Order: sequence, then C-alpha cells, then structure tokens
Amino acid sequence: MGGKNKQRTKGNLRPSNSGRAAELLAKEQGTVPGFIGFGTSQSDLVYVPAIQGAEEIDCLVDSDFRMVLRKLSKKDVTTKLKAMQEFGTMCTQRDTEVVKGVLPYWPRIFCKISLDHDRRVREATQQAFEKLILKVKKHLAPYLKTVMGYWLMAQCDTYTPAACSAKDAFEAAFPPSKQPEAIAFCKDEIISVLQDHLLKETPDTLSDPQTVPEEEREAKFFRVVTCSLLALKKLLCLLPDNELDSLEEKFKSLLSQNKFWKYGKHSVPQIRSAYFELVSALCQRIPQLMKEEASKVSPSVLLSIDDSDPTVCPALWEAVLYTLTTIEDCWRHVNAKKSVFPKLSAVIREGGRGLATVIYPYLLPFISRLPQSITDPKLDFFKNFLTSLVAGLSTERIKTSFSECSAVISAFFECFRFIMQQNLGDEEIERMLVNDQLAPFIDRVLTDPGLQHGQPFNHLAETLSSWEAKAAVAGEDGTAHNLENVLLNFWERLSEICVKKVSEPETDIQSILGVANLLQVLQKPKSSLKSNKKKSSKVRFADETAESDRANEKCMSTGQNGEGSEVAGSLLNHGSSDLVSPLRKKPLEDLVCKLAQMSISFINEQKSEQHLRFLSNLLDSFSSSQVFNVLLGDVQENTVQDKPLEITKLIQRYPAVQFLYSKLVGWLNEGQRRHAGFLVDILYSALRCCDHDVERKGVLDHLAEEELNWHSLLQVIEKAHSSSDKQDLVTAWLKGDTLGEKLVTLADCLCSKDLEPTASSQSYFSEQWSLLSLVLSQHVKNDYLIGEVYVERIIVKIHETLSKTKNFSEAENNDSSVSFICDVASHHFSSASGHLLTPSSEDLLLTLFQLCAQSKAQTCLPDFLICKLKNTWLSGVNLLVHRTESTHKQSTFLHFSALWLKNQIQSSSLDNTSLELLLSAVDDLLNAFLESEDTSFIGVYIERVMPSHSEWENMRQALPTQWLHRPLLEGRLSLNYECFKTDFKKQDTKTLPSHLCTSALLSKMISVATKKKIVLENNVLEKIIAELLYSLQWCEELENPPSFITAFCEMLQKMNITYGNLCVLSKTSGLLQLLFNRQEENGALWSLIIAKLILSRSISSDEVKPHYQRKESFFPLTEGNLHTIQSLCPFLSNEEKKEFSAQCIPALLCWTKEDLCSTNGGFGHLAIFNSCLQTKSIDDGELLHGILKIIMSWKKEHEDIFLFSCNLSEASPEVLGVNIEIMRFLSLFLKYCSSPLAESEWDFIMCSMLAWLETTNENQAFFSVPLIQLFACVSCDLACDLSAFFDSATPETIGSLPVNLLSEWQDFFSQGIHSMLLPILVTVTGENKDLSETSLQNAVLKPMCETLTYISKDQLLSHKLLSRLSVGQKTNLPENLQTLLNTLAPLLLFRARPVQIAAYYMLYKLMPELPQYDQDNLKSYGDEEEEPALSPPAVLMSLLSTQEDILESILGCVPVGQIVTVKPLSEDFCYVLGYLLTWKLILTFFKAATSQLRALYSMHLRKTKSLNKLLYHLFRLMPENPAFGETPIEVPNKEPKTFFTEELQLSIRETATLPYHIPHLACSVYHMTLKDLPAMVRLWWNSSEKRVFNIVDRFTSKYVSSVLSFQEISSVQTSTQLFNGMTVKARATTREVMATYTIEDIVIELIIQLPSNYPLGSITVESGKRVGVAVQQWRNWMLQLSTYLTHQNGSIMEGLALWKNNVDKRFEGVEDCMICFSVIHGFNYSLPKKACRTCKKKFHSACLYKWFTSSNKSTCPLCRETFF
Repeated sequence: MGGKNKQRTKGNLRPSNSGRAAELLAKEQGTVPGFIGFGTSQSDLVYVPAIQGAEEIDCLVDSDFRMVLRKLSKKDVTTKLKAMQEFGTMCTQRDTEVVKGVLPYWPRIFCKISLDHDRRVREATQQAFEKLILKVKKHLAPYLKTVMGYWLMAQCDTYTPAACSAKDAFEAAFPPSKQPEAIAFCKDEIISVLQDHLLKETPDTLSDPQTVPEEEREAKFFRVVTCSLLALKKLLCLLPDNELDSLEEKFKSLLSQNKFWKYGKHSVPQIRSAYFELVSALCQRIPQLMKEEASKVSPSVLLSIDDSDPTVCPALWEAVLYTLTTIEDCWRHVNAKKSVFPKLSAVIREGGRGLATVIYPYLLPFISRLPQSITDPKLDFFKNFLTSLVAGLSTERIKTSFSECSAVISAFFECFRFIMQQNLGDEEIERMLVNDQLAPFIDRVLTDPGLQHGQPFNHLAETLSSWEAKAAVAGEDGTAHNLENVLLNFWERLSEICVKKVSEPETDIQSILGVANLLQVLQKPKSSLKSNKKKSSKVRFADETAESDRANEKCMSTGQNGEGSEVAGSLLNHGSSDLVSPLRKKPLEDLVCKLAQMSISFINEQKSEQHLRFLSNLLDSFSSSQVFNVLLGDVQENTVQDKPLEITKLIQRYPAVQFLYSKLVGWLNEGQRRHAGFLVDILYSALRCCDHDVERKGVLDHLAEEELNWHSLLQVIEKAHSSSDKQDLVTAWLKGDTLGEKLVTLADCLCSKDLEPTASSQSYFSEQWSLLSLVLSQHVKNDYLIGEVYVERIIVKIHETLSKTKNFSEAENNDSSVSFICDVASHHFSSASGHLLTPSSEDLLLTLFQLCAQSKAQTCLPDFLICKLKNTWLSGVNLLVHRTESTHKQSTFLHFSALWLKNQIQSSSLDNTSLELLLSAVDDLLNAFLESEDTSFIGVYIERVMPSHSEWENMRQALPTQWLHRPLLEGRLSLNYECFKTDFKKQDTKTLPSHLCTSALLSKMISVATKKKIVLENNVLEKIIAELLYSLQWCEELENPPSFITAFCEMLQKMNITYGNLCVLSKTSGLLQLLFNRQEENGALWSLIIAKLILSRSISSDEVKPHYQRKESFFPLTEGNLHTIQSLCPFLSNEEKKEFSAQCIPALLCWTKEDLCSTNGGFGHLAIFNSCLQTKSIDDGELLHGILKIIMSWKKEHEDIFLFSCNLSEASPEVLGVNIEIMRFLSLFLKYCSSPLAESEWDFIMCSMLAWLETTNENQAFFSVPLIQLFACVSCDLACDLSAFFDSATPETIGSLPVNLLSEWQDFFSQGIHSMLLPILVTVTGENKDLSETSLQNAVLKPMCETLTYISKDQLLSHKLLSRLSVGQKTNLPENLQTLLNTLAPLLLFRARPVQIAAYYMLYKLMPELPQYDQDNLKSYGDEEEEPALSPPAVLMSLLSTQEDILESILGCVPVGQIVTVKPLSEDFCYVLGYLLTWKLILTFFKAATSQLRALYSMHLRKTKSLNKLLYHLFRLMPENPAFGETPIEVPNKEPKTFFTEELQLSIRETATLPYHIPHLACSVYHMTLKDLPAMVRLWWNSSEKRVFNIVDRFTSKYVSSVLSFQEISSVQTSTQLFNGMTVKARATTREVMATYTIEDIVIELIIQLPSNYPLGSITVESGKRVGVAVQQWRNWMLQLSTYLTHQNGSIMEGLALWKNNVDKRFEGVEDCMICFSVIHGFNYSLPKKACRTCKKKFHSACLYKWFTSSNKSTCPLCRETFF
C-alpha cells in the first residue's frame, strides 16, 4: 500500500486492499454470507456485510446502509460519530422495509458501540437507536433479548445526555405500563450480561491492550461496572414481584461471589455509590436473600459508615438504614463499639466532613433503630453522641455554610427531643440532657453569633412548645410532672446563662444581643413561630400532633375568659392574639425583669453602650409598665418640675413616660451617641405604653419643642417611615402643627444660612437637609408624612433660595445650599407619583428648568450642580406629563416656560454655547412630553413658543444684509438700489441674530414632535421649515462668514436640524406654495431658497413647475418677480426661457431715460434676458445682434446714462444697475454669439469697455460701495472676456474679423487695459497687505487679476511702474526689469489667491529672459580657487527664505510621509500656494539657463539647503494616490491619469477644483524638480533616514519614474542636436540610450540604462564596442559619463555632449586633470590650466582647491612637491 501513515492521493477513490478483496471474493464466488470482522476482543465480533450478489438476507441491506455499517466498525472516533449520525438520518428518511433490512446486523453493533469510550458516540448511538425504533416499531421484538442488557446499562450511563437519550429510546419503544413486561421478557439475558460484566470482565478483556492505552481501558472498565450495578438496581426496581422468584438463583450465585462484595471497598467512588444503591434495592426487593448473606452485608455497609465521598454518601446512608431495617441481627456481624460508633463519632465531630446536609438528616432514624443492647450504658452513649454533634459546630465549614449549620442544629434538636422522649422519667438522663447538653449548646450559640443563622432559637422554642403542650395534658403515667421538672430545670439553667452573659462588664455586643434575640423568639407563641419558619421536611414525633392540638384548645379556652386589661398590661405578646403557656410566662417575665434591672445598673454606673443596645432590643419585645417600673427603680418624680400639666399627668400615669423624661431624653441629646438609632427604638417602646394617640402626640410635641435636637427628630421620623407599626403610633404628631411649624422654621434658617457659605459643621447641615428631604418626599398611602400646607411653605422657601443663585459666584455656589436643594427637590418630585404638584412646586420646577437652560456664565453654577439640576427638573416634568387630566390647560409651568423660551430667543443675546444649552434643555423637555398619553401636549407648547407673523418679519429685517454681496457678484440677483452695509458690527461678533435662534429652536421642537406623528395646525410646520430654510440660506450666502455663524451651522448639523431631516415631516406642495408666495412678495433671499432646494436635489424641478406656468403673471416686473425669474432660470427648459425672453424684448425698445433705469423698465427686462442668456439657452444670433443694436441706440439717445470716464460718487444706483446689466450682456454676447460682428459693433464694445475701465480706475476710492465695486468687477470681466477672445483667436476667427482689428487690439486696447490694471493692482495690494480672496472689498481682484494673466511679455517690459530698487541688492539685471521683479515677486506672499496666480503668470513670462544677464557676466566666476556658486534672482531667493520660515511653522511638526490637507482659501493655503509657485518660477528660471549656469545655481541651492526643505514639504503635501479627477475611469491598456501626467491649469475664476490645487501643484513641482535637478534630489534621497528613503523610493517608482523615463527617452528620440562623429539612438521599451562615437578607425559604443526608480537610482553606463582605446582610458571615460549623469543636473543628451567634448579634447592632445581624470571639468566645464612647476602636470582650479582643503596640504597631488 506504500506505507501505513501515508496520505491517500487526492482524487483516489479506490478502496483499500481489504475492501477490494471483499469485492473480488464476491465476484468470484457468487454469494458470501458476509464477513465477521474481529473487534477489540474475541467476544466482540462485528458483522460487516460484504458488497455481494443475490443471497436473500443480504439483499435486504441497502448499499448505503452497508457503507454506514462498515464505517461503524472503524476505530476512528470522528468516523464512528459521523457514521452514527448518518445512520440515524437514514433511519428517519428511508422506507420502513429498507430500514428493517438492517435489524439483523444492528444488535451486535449496538452492543459494542453502546459501551464505546467516547461519550459523544454513545449519545449518538442512543439517538440513532430511537430513530430506528420509531421507524421499525414492533419489528424490533425478535432482537430485543440481545440488546436489552446493554440498553439497560446505557440508561444508567455516567454521561447524563447519553443516559437520557437511552431512556428516551426506551420510552419510545415501550410505554410506562409495558416497561416491566418488557424487562420480565428479557430478564434472564439481562442478568447474565450484567453478571458477566461484574464477575468476568477485566479492563484487558473489555478493550484491546495492544491498541488502547491503559488509562482509557481502566476508565471504560470502571464505567461498565458502574453501569452494570445501576442496571441491576433498575432491573430489580422495574421487575414485577411475581417475576423476582425466578431470578432468586441467579442473584444467589451473584451474592455468593466475593468479587461482588469487594465493590463496596472499590477505589472508584462511582462504583461504590452504585454498589450501595444496589444493596438498598436488594434489601427492598429480596430481603430474604440479604438476611441469608447478613455476614457479608453488615460489615460491607456498616463498616463503610465513615466514607466521606460526596458521590457515595447519600447511597451509603440509605443502604445503612435499609440494612438496619432489613437485617435485625446485623450487629452480630460487626463490633458496634469498636468499629462502627468510633467511625460515626469521628464523622459527626468533624461536622460531616462537608456533607452535613446529606448525613445529619439520617442520624435520628439511625439512633432510633439502635437496639438497647448496643446503646447500654445509655447515659454514656447519648452523652458522647450529643457531645460529638455539638463539637461538629466548631468546624470552619459549618460556621461558614448556612445550610450545613442548619442541618447540624436541626439534627441536634431532633435527636435531643427523641432521647428525652425515650428516657423521660430517668432523672439522671434528664439532667444530663438539660445541664450537660442543652445549656452548653445555648451558651455556645450565644457566644458564636454565626451559629444563629441556623435558627437554633426557633428549634429551641419549638422544643419548649412541644414539652409545654404535653405537660398541659394531664396523664396517669407522670409524663406531665416529669416535663414540668425538665422545664423548671431548663429555665433555671437559661437564667444562669443569660445573667452570666449580661453581667460581664466587657461583654461582647453580639453575645448580649443574642440573649435579647433568644428572649424575643421565646416570647413568640407557637403559631407565629411556625409561620416564620421556612417550609422544610422535618421529623414529627408520633404523639406530638394530638397533644399540641389539645394544648392549643386548652389555651384558647382559658385565654378567652381572661381580662383584657391583663393581656394589654402583660409584657408578653403585644399585638398578638395567641397566648403564651403559663409554664413559660412566669419564668420568662422574671428573667426579663432581672436582665432589665442588671442592664440599667450597668448603664447608670458604667454608661455601657452595649447594655443600652440590649435594653433597646429587650424593650422592643417586652414593653410593659412592669419592666419600666423595674427600670425606674428608686428614681424620684423630680422630672415633673417645669413640665406642662398634661405632661406631668402622663408622667404620673405611665412609668414608661417617666422613664422617657428621666433617662431617655438625656441619652438622646448626648453628643457621643449621634448614630444610636436604638435609643429611638426605646422611645417608641415607651410610647407604646400610652393608651391613646392624643397622649403620644402631647409627649412628642413637647419633646420636639423643648427636649430633642434635630438629629434625634430625624431618627424618630425615619423610624416612623420605615415601620408601619411605629408610624401608626405617631401619625397624629407628624400631621400636627408643632412639627410642621418647626420644619418651616428649619427650612428658612437653612436657606438663609447657606446663602452665606460657611465651612462650619457640614454634616450638621446635611442632617437637617436630610430631614427636609424626608418630609417632602416620603409618602404613605399617597399622602405626605407631614401636613400638606407645611410642604407647600417649605417648597416656597426653597424656591426663593434657588432664585438667588445668580447673585453669587461659582465658588460660592459650589459650597452653598443648591446641591442640597437639588437632592431635596429630586426626592420630592421622584416620589410624588400619582400625586399632583402644588403651584409652588411648579414654580420651583420652572426655576430649575431656567437654570439648566441658561449658560454657565449667567447661572454661575458648577457642572456637577447643573447635572443634578437637570435630573431634578426632568423628574418633575415626568411627574407633570403623567397626569391623567388635561395638564397643559392647568399647568403654570408649561405656560410660563413657553413664554420664557420665546423671550430668550427673541430678545436675549445668545451665543452658540447658550443656544446649544437651550436646545438641549428643550430637547429633554419635549422628549419627556412624548411620554404623555395626551398627544396635544407638544402641539400646544410649540404654538405658545411660535412668534407671530410681524415678529418673524422684524427678525428677518434685523438680519445683516451683507449676504446680498455674493448673489450680486455672481449675477444670480440684480439690484438697482443701495441697501446694505458691508460688515458685521463689531459688538455682534458672538451674538447670534434672533432669527437664527428662533428657527433653530422651533425646528428642534418639531423634529422631536414628529417622533410621535403629532399633527400641527395652522401650517405651523411649513412656516417653521420655511424660516429655517431662510436662516440656512442666509448663512450660506455669506462670504467668509464669521466663525460663530460657521459654528452655528455645524451645531445644527450635529443636532440633525437640516432640511433633509425636516422635509419628510411636511407636504412638499404646501411648503413650496408658501415659499413662492413669500418670494413673489419680497424677492431677495426667499427667491434663492427654491433654487437651492432644486440644486441640492431636495425637490425636483417638476414639483416647482405648477407655480410658474403662467409667465404673464410675473409681469409687470416687481423686485420679487424679477428675483424669482432670475433664481429659477438655471432650471427652466429652453422653451420656457424663450417665453420669458419674448416677454422682455419688446419692453427693451421704447423707454424714456427714467424708465430705462427702473425695475419694470430696461434694467429689469435686460436683467432677465441676461439670466436666460447665462445658461446658453438663446442661440439666435439675429436676436442678440438686435439687442446689441438697441443698446447702441440707447447710447445715442441717452448717452449720459453710460458711465464713461466719470465720477461714480454722483451716479445714482439705478444708473449703476443699468450699466452693470449692459456690461453683463456684452460679456455674454462675446461668449455666445457665433455670427460675425460689424466694425461699428466692435468699436462700440471695445471703446465702451475701455471707457468703463477708465471709470473704474478713476473711482478706486469708492470700491467700498457695493454697487460701485460690482461695476468695477463687471467692467474688468468684460475686459477679461475680450482679452480671452483675442488670445484664443484661431486663423479662422481672425479671418472673419474686420481688417486691422487685431492690430488695433494689440497696439491700443490691450495696451490700454494693462497700463491701467497693473498700476491698480499694485495700488490695491499696496494699500492692504491682507485682503483675503473671500473678503467683500476684494471681489474686484478676481476679474482684474484674470485680465492681467493675458498681459504679454513686451507689455510687461514696457511698464510705467515706479522704480523699486533695494540698496545693496546684487543683480546683473537692468533697472527696468529689476523694478518689475521687485514689484511682482512680493505679491506671491499676498493673502489672495487671484493676486498670487496673476503675479506668477506675469513672472513666468519673464523667467526665460533672466539667465542671459548672468551668462554675460559668467567670466567673472571662472577660475576662482573655491567652489563657485551663483544665486538665482535675489528677490526670489529672499522671498523663498521668508516662505520657508512660514512653511516650517505650518508643516514642520508633521512627519514626512504624513499627508497634510490644506483647507482651501485659508491663510495656510495662500502661504503654501505662494511657496510652490515661487519654486515653479525658480525651476523655470533654472531650466532656461545653460549647463554651466545651472551648475552654479545648483551649488547655491545646495549651500542654502532650500531644495532639501522643499522636498520634505512636498512629501507632506503630495497625496498618497495622485489620481487625476475624483473618480478615475479605468481604460484598459491605457495608463491612468495622475497629477504627474496631466498639466496643472491654475484658474482664477474656477473654484470647483480648489481642493486639488495644492496636491496637484506639489506633484507638478516635484516632477519639475526631478526633471531639472535630478542629481540634487538623488543626493538628498541617499542622505535621508531609512523611513523617508523608503517612502520617497516607493512613491517615485510608482508614479513618477515611468513618466520621466518616457519623457527622457522621447527627448533623445526627438532631439535635433547633431554630433559630429557620434550617433545616438534610444529604445523606449528597455529604457536604454545607445551612443556610437567614431574617429578614424576608433569605434566606441556606450549603452546608458535608466533604473526603474529613475532618477533616484544610479544610471548605469555599460560598454559596447571598444576599439583602439586603452582599458584604463576607457574606464576613465566611462567613470566621467557615469559621474556626470549621477552628480550633475542635466539631461542624457547634455551628458553625452560633455563626454564627447572630453574624448575630443583627449584626441586633440589635451591631458586629463590627474585629480578627476577628466579633460573638461564636470561642474564648471573648464580645461586643466593650473600647472605644477615641478612635474609640469595641469589640473582644474576647482579640483586643486578641493584637493588642498580636504588634505590640509599644499603639495602637488602627483609629485608631492610644494605647489606654487
């Protein structure tokens, strides 16, 4: 087979050899009866049917079943388990006939596998058997005898789930009535199987020793023996009596075997347990046989009596009792005194060894079965037995376990009572039992309080009651007399014990309280004792029932005729109907009085607190005049002095009251007993002696007024509340005036005290507050403890205090009464369920709500108090909303809180924090309202807070109007009147406008309200949503909104107060109708709301259509109508726009000068036409030309309307509005009119543009006026559009233009534009260094700067700017150019993006011009004896230095590789943008320079380390994935677009791509740096730390290298540079460049290979052909080229040119410099000129300088002579 442990090849379906052999055998021999496979033992043969042909019986076995049965005989556990589960499933699913075919083979498999070692297999076997039984039913009968023995064993399996499954199968086969019959049918087979297992089997016969480990074999054997013993027991129990005789012989043979009896001493507990269970069953079912085997049974059972295994013990003790009962002469076969009793004594002395609950209940039956002969002498036996029992109480286990302690105590009393009953009359034993056993036992229990958990006193009381009942029944046998003597003796002993305990001066408190507890239990009548005891199984003595019943009858009959006063005056049983036995009453009373007298003497003499506690407990049960008289002793009635008459009478009448005044009041007021609640219990015991409530009230009133302190009062009231009995005693006093007035005074005192915080006696105040809290919060039967009028007055006091907190600082409030008030109020509200709030409570609730809804600055409360306040008012509101009647009509809290809220949001000045607090409080309030069943609650509340129409109007008008600026600039709205200032007032920097607060609050309220789908009337919902939209639109339209407005919007988002969340609440149609009505009335901001909703897809344009179907309804134009049409324009269809245009065009034709400027005149209609034209919906060239002609006609007729070169301060807003719309039209006309213009039209447009621009230029002083600023913007826009038109003109468009128009534009108009705008830019930026792009004053910068980007280089160079030169500035530039640089370069630092971009574009055009001025002065940098360096333009480098410092502060703390996202248009954005643009200019400048200049510039950059800083910053700014566009579309076989493949378009107007500007620009700069300064980047990369090294390498390889390699190879391929004698070829796919140099017969071939991470990795230079060149020379040249490409910032072509020059010079005879082995210096391209005077060798100056400085010598590198 190829090895036992080899894995079968996957897919190999062939069975193993044995299976194939079976197959072959079947084929060759036809039919085979089947294989008997050998199991683990000889007797364990397993049938496995072969796959065979046609024999009848085997044809019955289904092939699937055959497979499963074969698997069941495998050894592997998992295989067997799965096979058994499969077998069970198949039994359920297959037909009965198919399953019946398996039955002949099942018994063998079942008998073996039901004993399997694995418990899961056994469980699965029984489950499968059940399924088989359910399928075949009665057809199992023939095989029953074979399986029944194993089946019974399986039902006794030690693994419970397996046993349960076997029982389920048994019950499925036989109903309970048939089970004995089935067992009887198979009894012989069962007993033979079980006998075999018990007597014959061993671990090695049950399992194969060769394959099964010893541990597993033994475990199986022990389990089988256990199951067999239990199965035998089951057989005995189930067999009918008449069948037992037939098995007698078999059992006889079993019992005659010594092996069977040895199981009683087996080491395995389960076997011993099963053995003893079987012995019990045998004693029950076949006692005769057991009697015959008495000599074996008795020692086996009785000598095991000390077995303390928890598994064995229950079965053992049952067997012990059955043995004693069945075998009378069992003691003949064991020595009781030597063998049995010592073992028993040891067990019980040790407390049952942890099994007390099992063993001790058997002790009474055990001793009751002992014959007298065994127990003689009785006295000693019983004394030892009980002594051992009591000794068991000392064990730790008994002390810690309640159940075990109870079991021992219960057993003690049961045995004690039994022994007493058996030996009554034997005085010696009686004395021994009481004096030597019971008395020490009680003493022991009192000493150890832990033992009292076992209820020993109850057992004692029960024992006494039993004796008393028997003693009460007169009998002739003297039993009663004997019991009376026993009881007398007991009380004497008990009295001695109690007196001894109490008389010890330093007695233990627990011990002395145990005495009180014992006496309390003993004074209870038997009936109450029984009711208190838990139900438990208990031994009942035979004569107990009848006697106790008779005794009760007797007691009742005698008790009913007695005097009532006697009962009331008795110290026993107050409040109980049962009477105590006379035998107990007298000794108990005497004992109590004696103990009370002793206690009071200890208290008086030693002030013993433990005796005081004892007395308190004693008096609680024994409060009678008799005891109080004893306590008073010789005290004279001097306490009567100075007391009112009523009190004096009570003192004289009641000893208890006299004791109260003479002793108790003094004790209560003693300072050291502050926490002595037991003293208050004595007070209640004394009050109990008074007959009437009036008397008690009188005493308590006097005590409260004169005698008791607050602490004692608190305890008196607490006790009353905790016990209904005590409450009944003092109800009249609690409700009375005296206490009420005292508490009101206390509240007043506390509140006034606590408002001036002091550090005195915090705990003292705390107690007083606790007292107030108690009386305000606790209810009995829905009523306060004290009178309601006093509750009301206390709450008023508390409310007054709370209202004054604002007058104190936070520190003072921290220490003040507010915290206590919160606790008191919280208890008051939370406990008042079902109790109506009083008006003062509602006022208090309102104040609490206000304190929580206001900011910390206003309330001056610390956080922990605010939290407390919140919980307090919420509990009050919850109480309020759960009223059944219509609360909102009655509640003052709801009315006044709504008014207060309305006032807060409309008139108060709220900042964001205050508003958030207010919203949070209202949210909590309304969520509490939601729990009310009354759904109108919230609706009514919202309507109360809702402002009226005029109030809303006032709030809208109060909103600052600078929101208009943005819509005006963007052309979304048109205005022809001046209506707003430009900025927020200074004092309003944090206060939110009331409209924002109101809309936010009401929106929050409706969002909560709609959780319960509450319907609001009068369109309240739509009005609130409309106002919220107004607020949100106002915030959105603000350009550069203040931080508090931004924070407000963020807060609304966080609270989910958005249109998206609220729009689902109302019907869209109703809301839209409301919005349309308002925008037609008012226009302005209302008109922008619907546009916003359509734009954000909150509503569709189809929903809006019905509202503008009739176009005529919008005319004549009003401001509302105009703004409505303008805002809807972007969403109208072309047809609809044409309809509106058609309405406008006729109206443009004939207007007077005044009408031209009015809303319903030229201005309004042209504005609508512009709005329609803005979306390119009108492509009718003739129409556009027509309107242009109309405007030209206006110029002829009303020229003074056109504001050409005039002072705008005198121009009216109406005229400004018309000019703005005309300029807008001309801009749109240029964009969208495709038909050619006539020369006159061009002249009109260009001349007008220039004239308007001149007006702008002349009116710079008025840019703060919004309409003038808008005029300037639109005029610059027109100039920009014209510039763009001519800049992008194609030859086709130029051909259609009038002749000379282009030259006129370039020579005159363009020159005119830029000669005006460049100075304006310089002026505007010079006046204010920090004009942000979004500030209102700076709007004109955008169009102006965009226009300036079209300026040509010549126009720049011919500028007329003021000369700006710096002293000491090194420069080779002419003055004109230097001025331009000095003027424009600082603008890269300007705080407005348009200015930065315009400055960049202008400087970019100049950069290529600058290097030539350095080139002209290059010879001055020639052969200095140091490394030469040359700075790029100084103004750029100084700017760069400033920017580097700023960037370091912004990005310096960020690790390289962590991407920083710069917020668009922030201050940081401008700094980063300026820095990157500066670098683009420097790199552009660098690229325009020659190789020699580049070397000098790069040396300067290396010295300043500017490039290193740049590269670190770039790797903080470039994105991890520089994909171009938000969602790049994957195109197969095409490189994805990235920021490195796509050119950056820096647009001034386009702001949609602003988030990508910095990342794209950073990538662009990195690309340029790698391309133009590869060597410097490589140097930086190689010297960087490992983490940065890896980040740079990974990023560059992935995104940049492929782009640069392709560009470098392409530049070689497309290069037009020609080399004389050298040819260059490039291969793009392999990134290779091949150069071949030929001169005469010499052929040199080089291959340059670009690395995958180009240009970071080194470029490898490999040699191709090398003909006619020495090896050393060749190596030098290769090294030169490699060095150049690695260390110089040039392209491959430049490197090859340098290398060719070197080779050329070499062949011309110029010798190499012997330092760098190169003819031409690789850095400054000079030849070796400095010659040594000794060896005549020449060197490069730079090389020599490096040699001298690095070696610190001035000797020639070659000959080592001093170099001169």
